[in-house]
Amino acid sequence: MQPFTEEHQMFRKTIRDFVDREINPYVEEWEAERIYPAHQLLKKLGDIGALGLTYPEEFGGMNADHWYTVVWGEELGRIDCGGVPMSLAVHTDMATPALAQYGSDELRKQFLEPAIKGEMLAAIAVTEPDAGSDVAGIRTRADRKGDEFVINGNKLYITNGVQADWVCVLARTSDEGSYKGMSLIIVPTDTPGFSVSKKLSKLGNNSSDTAELSFDNVKVPATNLIGGEGMGFYMQMQQFQIERLIAVYMGVAGMENAIKKTIEYLKMRKTFGQPLINNQFIHFKMAELITEVEMLKQFGYHCTQKLADGEDVTREASMAKYKLGKLVREVADWCLQFHGGIGYMEETWVSRYFRDSRLTGIGGGADEIMLGIIAKMEGILPGRAKG
Repeated sequence: MQPFTEEHQMFRKTIRDFVDREINPYVEEWEAERIYPAHQLLKKLGDIGALGLTYPEEFGGMNADHWYTVVWGEELGRIDCGGVPMSLAVHTDMATPALAQYGSDELRKQFLEPAIKGEMLAAIAVTEPDAGSDVAGIRTRADRKGDEFVINGNKLYITNGVQADWVCVLARTSDEGSYKGMSLIIVPTDTPGFSVSKKLSKLGNNSSDTAELSFDNVKVPATNLIGGEGMGFYMQMQQFQIERLIAVYMGVAGMENAIKKTIEYLKMRKTFGQPLINNQFIHFKMAELITEVEMLKQFGYHCTQKLADGEDVTREASMAKYKLGKLVREVADWCLQFHGGIGYMEETWVSRYFRDSRLTGIGGGADEIMLGIIAKMEGILPGRAKG
């Protein structure tokens, strides 16, 4: 299967040139500062049409097929750190899909269009101190008061939380328990009562800002509701599938890049009078990893085709995300191992890759959650029928 047209490849070159020119030369600086200039970079990406690939043309998007998103993700995966691509993917494929699909024209004009232009940075706020993978456990409330929602609660581990101009918030809008009674609401970050409680320090992905957010009687117009009231959980589950697929596209490209760099090092590094790559165990292990990554890459393409055909990809996206979380840890570990002592030094690319990639099996749905979804859909759990 050759899914990419000449137009896709032209777009790939555009993004690759942008990464090489506008991002990779500054990664060390942004990592040291533990933040990157999101608005400055976002505007440049908006100017080249990279931020609204599959979104409606009337709001500045390209209305392109999902294969453009694959290209976008793969080229983000070539960035020399994990923080910047994660931040950009949150903006394009995690915080905005529900708004693009279900938002009113007025809401999309106000928030989606500037996000596509690179004039506003978006964030998605689902996780809370007591509710991470268990989305049904969220407590943040949005109570309807006339023509406004009044929001109270806290959100945790929010990528782009410090720099975002608006946040797509999943909150309870009724007293119905479990998955019912949740809604998605757009909250501008300059709204009174909204605050960044804390900028969080992390093991890796240092160039992306991650925050704890506080909502203290935050009042927003009722028209900031995305879709229908009580439909938030359904829409967020759809967003999760796109989020998990973009993670696979980026992760596969990142693993390919890490393996390539490691092989180059192994060819250059000599021990006992010969290049390390000549060691049979080493080149067999690298060949094995290349095989595993290629299989996941092709499965990701299978998911993309199903999505393009209008099919539900919950099962396959969960499988791909689970496999990615496991495989990226293996690739990162072997790449660091084969670098030896220098790989353990903090300033090396492989050390950063090891730290940054560890989030993959946690964020966007932990490995265990992916397995739970698969088990339910396969009818493994009691009372659950397949199909």
